Amino acid sequence: MNNDYTAIVKETLQIEANTLLDAAENISQDLEKIVEVIRHCKGKLIVTGVGKSGLIGAKMAATFASTGTPSFFLHPTEAMHGDLGMVSSDDIVLVLSSSGETDELKMILPTLKDLETRIICFTGNTASTIGRNSDLTVYAGVEREACPFG
Repeated sequence: MNNDYTAIVKETLQIEANTLLDAAENISQDLEKIVEVIRHCKGKLIVTGVGKSGLIGAKMAATFASTGTPSFFLHPTEAMHGDLGMVSSDDIVLVLSSSGETDELKMILPTLKDLETRIICFTGNTASTIGRNSDLTVYAGVEREACPFG
């Protein structure tokens, strides 16, 4: 089997570049609100997600923490097994979910609501359960995944 890895890399980079250009064109005014909400957070910024979204969320939480915003990553499965005790009403929960219908994330929503925690969601489906139950929701979908497996 003869693979043209150069062509694969080039196509992947083109897909990613187009996705960034699309994102730049579709930045909503909600992004400015989100920046202000995070800037004035009295508690911690808690980032959560599952799968690739979770890996990205862990990196985001580390970056926020290292640049002066108290932040940590909370895996939703661990949250369901006691770690929601780390969340308070002064905190903001930043949810990352491509579909907005991730079961583990949907299961922690009622507790976050009971705690009156502000929820910010980045999702590819703003009409999703998570999108509708968030205080601020930003569309973060992509037209085409660079990964051949979606």
